[in-house]
Order: sequence, then C-alpha cells, then structure tokens
Amino acid sequence: MNKVKQWSRFPTAGEIVLCDRSWYNRAGVERVMGFCTEAEYQEFIQSCPEFERMLVRSGIVLIKYCFSVSDEEQEERFLSRSHDPARRWKLSPMDLESRDRWVEYSKAKDTMFAYTNIPEAPWFTIEADDKRRARLNCIHHLLSKVPYEDMTPPPLELPSRPVAEDYVRAPRNEQFFVPQVY
Repeated sequence: MNKVKQWSRFPTAGEIVLCDRSWYNRAGVERVMGFCTEAEYQEFIQSCPEFERMLVRSGIVLIKYCFSVSDEEQEERFLSRSHDPARRWKLSPMDLESRDRWVEYSKAKDTMFAYTNIPEAPWFTIEADDKRRARLNCIHHLLSKVPYEDMTPPPLELPSRPVAEDYVRAPRNEQFFVPQVY
C-alpha cells in the first residue's frame, strides 16, 4: 500500500484533520502479520520521524494519541463481542488472529514508539479501559494543545421588540405540529 496517498492533501491554515492509525500500521499490523517486507518496515521506521519533523517545521500541529487498553479489558471486549450476536460483526478473522498475537502487537507498538516518539511530535497515551472517559480525556487534552484565540463576541444589548398591533398569531389548533417525542 502506498502510504503517501494518505497525505495527498495537507490541512490548510485553521483546519483540523483527524487521521486514524493506519499511517502507523506499517510498524504494527503489517509487520506482525507479515503484510510488509523487512525493507518496507525499515524504510517506515527511518522515514516516519523525519516526515513528522517536516510537518511540524512547516507549521502543522501534529498530535498523536494511543488509546491503551489493559490485557484484561481487551479480553473482556473480545468475549463480549463473541457472545453478543449484535456485536459479533466487530470480530473479523483479522481480529481473531490479532488476539493470538497480542504480545507481538504490544512489542511492535513499543518498538514503533521508540522510533516515532519524537520531541517535535510525541505520543500521548490515554488509558482507555473506560471508552467514554478515554474519549473525553482525549478531547480535553487535544483542545488544550491547540492554540486558539477567544472569539466570543461581546454581549449584545437588544432593544425592546416592537409590539405588533395589527397582527394576531393563528390559533394553534389550526396547525399540524410534530409530536414532541423528546
């Protein structure tokens, strides 16, 4: 897979772009599952930090997150998905294979961090056993890392609304209202 295609369009000033982890899959899934050659892996490990430095030098704010799930929670999620027919679709053959390679994936992540956790673009790890809290913590942290200028407009003084002396609203019973379900 050509990794450069993922970066065919860079963010413009004031724009936020969120990317998933697929850029880093070369050092994780692809390596562990044998989907890339050793040469492709080595090229990624060498090029990735330099590419990230280039992005930062060009003015892009690069923030990387890793959601960390404990072994116990990960196993619980697998079991829950395997027993619940409504959630079983979340388990692909690749997921089942990855379960058997949990330690290999963990080692690959640690190695990838060793190469790509650079001062210009460090990895931020979020404890993610509780998905809701993890997402809120990530959003809170992300907002704290993005420089912004408070653009809250000053309060407005509204003048009194003119009284409509020659208008009376139509009776409510002559209108079709959508039921208030919520």
